[in-house]
Amino acid sequence: MTDATPDYRSTLNLPDTPFPMRGDLAKREPGWVKQWEEQGTYKRLREARCGAPKFILHDGPPYANGQIHMGHAVNKVLKDMIVKARQLAGFDAQYVPGWDCHGLPIENAIEKKHGRNLSRDDMQAKSRAYATEQIALQMGDFKRLGVLADWDRPYRTMDFANEAGEIRAFKRVMERGFVYRGLKPVYWCFDCGSSLAEFEIEYADKKSQTLDVAFLCAENDRLAAAFGLPSLAGDAFAVIWTTTAWTIPANQALNLNPKIEYALVETGKGFLVLAAVLVEKCLARFGLEGKVVATTLGENLGGIHFKHPLAHVDAGYDRLSPIYLADYATADDGTGIVHSSPAYGVDDFNSCVSHGMKYDDILNPVQGNGSYAPTLPLFGGQNIWKAAPVIIDTLKAHGRLMASETITHSYPHCWRHKTPVIYRAAAQWFVRMDEGVGVFTKDKAPKTLRQMALDAIDQTGFFPENGRARLRDMIANRPDWCISRQRSWGVPLPFFLHKDSGELHPRTMEILDQAADIVEQGGIEAWSRVTTEEILGAADAPHYTKSADILEVWFDSGSTFQHVLRGTHAKDAAGTVGHHDQGPEADLYLEGHDQHRGWFHSSLLIAAALHGRAPYRGLLTHGFTVDSQGRKMSKSLGNGIEPQKVSSTLGAEVIRLWVAASDYSGDISGDDKILARVVDGYRRIRNTLRFLLANISDFDAATDAVPADEMLEIDHYALARASELQAEILKHFTAYEFHPVVAKLQVYCSEDLGAFYLDVLKDRLYTTAPKSLARRSAQTALWHITQAMLRWMAPFLSFTAEEAWQVFAHGTASKQTIFTETYWPLPTPDAALLAKWNRLHEIRDLANKEIEAVRTTGAVGASLQANLVITAPSEDAALLRSLGDDLRFVTITSAVAVMDGEALSVAVTPSTSPKCERCWHYRDDVGADAAHPTICGRCVSNLHGAGEKRVVA
Repeated sequence: MTDATPDYRSTLNLPDTPFPMRGDLAKREPGWVKQWEEQGTYKRLREARCGAPKFILHDGPPYANGQIHMGHAVNKVLKDMIVKARQLAGFDAQYVPGWDCHGLPIENAIEKKHGRNLSRDDMQAKSRAYATEQIALQMGDFKRLGVLADWDRPYRTMDFANEAGEIRAFKRVMERGFVYRGLKPVYWCFDCGSSLAEFEIEYADKKSQTLDVAFLCAENDRLAAAFGLPSLAGDAFAVIWTTTAWTIPANQALNLNPKIEYALVETGKGFLVLAAVLVEKCLARFGLEGKVVATTLGENLGGIHFKHPLAHVDAGYDRLSPIYLADYATADDGTGIVHSSPAYGVDDFNSCVSHGMKYDDILNPVQGNGSYAPTLPLFGGQNIWKAAPVIIDTLKAHGRLMASETITHSYPHCWRHKTPVIYRAAAQWFVRMDEGVGVFTKDKAPKTLRQMALDAIDQTGFFPENGRARLRDMIANRPDWCISRQRSWGVPLPFFLHKDSGELHPRTMEILDQAADIVEQGGIEAWSRVTTEEILGAADAPHYTKSADILEVWFDSGSTFQHVLRGTHAKDAAGTVGHHDQGPEADLYLEGHDQHRGWFHSSLLIAAALHGRAPYRGLLTHGFTVDSQGRKMSKSLGNGIEPQKVSSTLGAEVIRLWVAASDYSGDISGDDKILARVVDGYRRIRNTLRFLLANISDFDAATDAVPADEMLEIDHYALARASELQAEILKHFTAYEFHPVVAKLQVYCSEDLGAFYLDVLKDRLYTTAPKSLARRSAQTALWHITQAMLRWMAPFLSFTAEEAWQVFAHGTASKQTIFTETYWPLPTPDAALLAKWNRLHEIRDLANKEIEAVRTTGAVGASLQANLVITAPSEDAALLRSLGDDLRFVTITSAVAVMDGEALSVAVTPSTSPKCERCWHYRDDVGADAAHPTICGRCVSNLHGAGEKRVVA
């Protein structure tokens, strides 16, 4: 190039922006987290929405134990996206993060570190310190994910005010008539050393030895009479079948169904009583031959006594087991006769108690640690699982074992320890689901708790809808809720029980208030230090025992709506009232689908007990994180992806986009390959955003925006398409849907913008005069699209949207955040305009396909080297001609002719015209101006004249 040759490249309006092509997310995101914190962004959001309608998502508290995993990340990011989407919709969308702090896992962690013999005070002090440390670690990880929340004022179930609030909530449940004390078999975990709630049980396969055991009849004459026989010539036995050998030492009865027919079978080992329909199967299992000598209905056998199968082995078992009639005995399998150890089965317990057995007479030799009491004959001190084969061998050696085999069956396990649990009778406190009067009732609820909870489910929105049936089934079929636990680190049940009668102190309700006040001042530790004499006085103290039980942790988290939304956080960080005036309900609870049996469940029961309604208007559930093979992510399988690692390598934005792009209603698949695809999708969106920002860098909407009636038609179309998409996106956001938004945004970036509108626009943006109407019209459309798109992205691509916003908002950037904005108002889409340009888009796609076919032959290079002849039916032809000379800019070719014909077709020929050095179009007028021999007439006009006139594109 000589000095005389112009540098036409420098005359182009080339895009320019400080918004980098590379996100460099892992390095740059922590800076945004720090900025949000230092600038008090969350408080600024509250101030921006002061007085606006509220949206409350109540946080289901993660447990304060251990580093967060990808399941936590999914949960928190989903919550954050929903809250931000509502914030951008104009709501005062508050988000108070919470933590669940009490309970066994923390006690276990303390015991592993400090041993098992800590005093209650020591355990509580160390547990509080440990939970505080864990919360700080988890909070850092949550912040790193870009979650905006009231991090300065989280709620923690161990905060003194929340502990006190829980006691007050419990008092109200008592007043409503739902609390009672009872001896009942409850799930018991030996590793926890405590009872478990229904929610804490999961089922897994377990190997067990089945055994058929013979009980010798103690009343042969009564048995003979029941079968219509004058007498029996020999011993007779009732045979039971069970999978729990360990319960045999505690047997106290036999259960038969009154409606089932039973047979008396004569065998070489005596007469056997069996369900008539099972005789053949049983004899085969026993390896015996026999014949039925008589049959009778079960109702005729009630009250006949049999001897314990070990009665002749040790005097400690020399007791009788009467036959009780019970519907739960069936002839589906086994022998049709159920052995009953009332301490270890709900049906057994109910049957024995209903037949007059007193609580004090129920045998309960299994201790809380899983071993028999030392005083139990033959098996004392042994662990029950290890004792099972010993019991079987003992029965066999003494002629009472008829058969035994190994089976694998579904069995309840502790969901924390993954170890088998048992039913075990214990004196516990319960919340009653059905009719009955509780302790100290003064304001009885109008309906049963079960009915109120079921009614509340009908009033709740579910996302997805199938959650409704799941929660309804659980509530409809659940037993009474055992709410007491035998642990140290938890909110106390501040009861004093009479040493002789076991009755509560008459001033119990007063004492609950007193306890709440003490706890509010000094935490649960303060109550632990209080003596019986300090509360009851010297006269009563010697007669009462202070309960050491605590409320189970599901009561902790389940009651948080009451003392967080209505109590500690009734006002938000900006000092405005944070709850709905009409009640304590949150707009949304959001957790994994396992919480139908957990937090959703306990929260519903407590709210129904207190207020007769649910604590939430909507329930959203998401699936678990799984690998690409559908296996749940776990440490043991080594198939997990750690959020900390992903954040430090790819960036937390990639996690956010992965969550947003996943259909959370099912399980959420993730691995390195899936995340790599997410990175590709992120780059597409970022590159589109960069193009937009780069091409409006010299545009000031206040002075440069073109009035709507002066904008070019394709720019109107671009805004109409953006408006159409925005309506779809906002509808998805309202239904808490994100994956369709991500999919549509990616298609929009690649197809609507990248492959069409922006592609068409480049010539006008780059080659027309900088301040020309043609260029400013395009920039006006791009400015509006950028305004809208940044807001669409902000809920899930929060770091990128904020980064881009700082560039886009120019000089006021340091004082602004995208999250105080609301969705951008776009013009109402023109249906006719959309239809017209959608059809033009289709025709252009056909043209591109034909150009590409010719390009592969080498006849043309870039599409601008091509001339087109489009033959089209009249309607399409009229559409194409309506664009005039601007049609060539839409097809990005140098010339287009439109011909009428019956079918749509495109003919491509190489241009024979010279190429303009500046705009690269092939034009006959290149060099027409002798002063500019290498550029076309329109470039000369755009540079030195009035500028070309664009009408449509």
